[in-house]
Amino acid sequence: MMDYDLKITGGTIYDGTGAPGRVGDVAIKDGKIAAVGEAKGKAARTVEAKGKVVAPGFVDIHTHYDAQVMWDRMMTISPWHGVTTVVMGNCGFGVAPTRPEHRGLIMRTLENVEGMSLKALETGLGYEWPFESFEQYMDTIERRGTAINLGALVGHTPIRLYVMGEEATERSASADEVAQMKVLVRRAMDAGAIGFATSKSPTHVGYSGKPVPSRMSDFDEIRTLASAMGEAGHGIMQATIGRELFLREFAEIAREIHRPITYTALLAGMNGPGGHRGPLEASQKLCDEGLSIIPQVTCRPLNFEFQFKAPFIFESMSVFAPVSAADFEGKKKIYADPEFRRAFKSKAGEGSHGAFANRWDRTVISFSPSDPSLEERNLNEVARERRVDPIDLALDLALASNLEARFRMSILNNVEDEVAELLAGRHTVLGLSDAGAHASQLCDACFSTYMLGRWVREKRAIPMERAIWMLSARPAEVFGITDRGRLMPGLAGDVTIFDPDKVGASKLRRVYDLPANQDRLVADAEGIEAVIVNGTVIRRENKDQVTPEGSLPGKLLRHGRAKP
Repeated sequence: MMDYDLKITGGTIYDGTGAPGRVGDVAIKDGKIAAVGEAKGKAARTVEAKGKVVAPGFVDIHTHYDAQVMWDRMMTISPWHGVTTVVMGNCGFGVAPTRPEHRGLIMRTLENVEGMSLKALETGLGYEWPFESFEQYMDTIERRGTAINLGALVGHTPIRLYVMGEEATERSASADEVAQMKVLVRRAMDAGAIGFATSKSPTHVGYSGKPVPSRMSDFDEIRTLASAMGEAGHGIMQATIGRELFLREFAEIAREIHRPITYTALLAGMNGPGGHRGPLEASQKLCDEGLSIIPQVTCRPLNFEFQFKAPFIFESMSVFAPVSAADFEGKKKIYADPEFRRAFKSKAGEGSHGAFANRWDRTVISFSPSDPSLEERNLNEVARERRVDPIDLALDLALASNLEARFRMSILNNVEDEVAELLAGRHTVLGLSDAGAHASQLCDACFSTYMLGRWVREKRAIPMERAIWMLSARPAEVFGITDRGRLMPGLAGDVTIFDPDKVGASKLRRVYDLPANQDRLVADAEGIEAVIVNGTVIRRENKDQVTPEGSLPGKLLRHGRAKP
């Protein structure tokens, strides 16, 4: 009889606590860590890790796999990059609870606000879902199984739509409707939701150009729904900030419910150079006062690749309200209208003071069917050559290609010295990968390998032990995931093995592997030697070791942990 199911030998172990690395072995038995450092005895399988780093599996707390998990049990591409646990339902979005008659509205909302292909959703999900309530959704996921572990936040938007119907996008809720919503949140918490999520972000525009339902809520509604977590005694609130929901409101809620709050996102470049420092210091002060109000930060530049047929990044601008509400042909008519162009330039053009005023010089023409010679060229440079306005050039290229032209704009987080300040924050947490969302527009699901390649190896700005802590124990702690995130006997056998001299993320490439052959951007992992979930090797040398047709080792983390 073997002492262990799996033994990883000779690697440099970083256990996730922030302690320095040490050479030794890690042994796993019955899906759990059995020994760390010295592991005497025999194992059914041995993985040699000499010269490699052995770390806890990485934890991604900000994903949108809520729909994708129903057709992609492998949860690609997160495991490629060493991620063994994800949290979905962020920003208040999700697919449960949803009444059958609202399934189309939910899919159209996800299409607009999270950049998901409606064709992929309709093909992957269809309209006959095996669940309606959040409890049934959790049971469905658990029954079907996944390659990696996941926790789910219950979202404000589906809950509001469930109670109020389409009026959820139009008005405030009555006291009775808020009471009904609170019951749904409490049921979700009792069923194992890891927390409650909401959004007041002006960028979150749903179907037909309408605000997503959570944006129509007032503060008392949000506070009441969050109180369900206080009564349950567990869970975290995740919020995407807006003018009516930021630090003052978070502090008030935290004092009432005694639960942590994490917000999306604190990025370099917000409110101009150095604009991140005020919110960072204010958040740290609140944490020092005993209120767990934790900003999510990211290690990658926020680059969006967009088409004007889905202009997500501009939809918070009032000038784009008619664009959001228009159909495809209507969008083209608006883009050709000189009056619209004048208004667009006044808000985002040269000499304006809008959020996009200085971003056209950080915009690349990434796909130009009408003139391929322009691809990967800077938009402003081409505009100067042609003596035209960059906004006119972008719209003309879009119209010439039936809105198929693509543009890649650097939005935020592109000044590394400022990003370093956020990563060094005493009370920040890595988040905002958005894995599963904006699939054709960005891919930050590779944040973990990017962190290790760029910030640890190339810049030498973050010690390996801190980076591992930031990728594993820290997010697990913030989100109340209690049975993983560290390499310690008795905890889950989630392990990532990588080559510190090679680890990194490739450049993005476009693939057509979503349902209905829809496209998405992906990044390949470099230097990831093995990914182990609950003692099962699911990836080895960039190849899957399990199949979606077979039994998968991932666990549903109800209340932040797997069933005993």
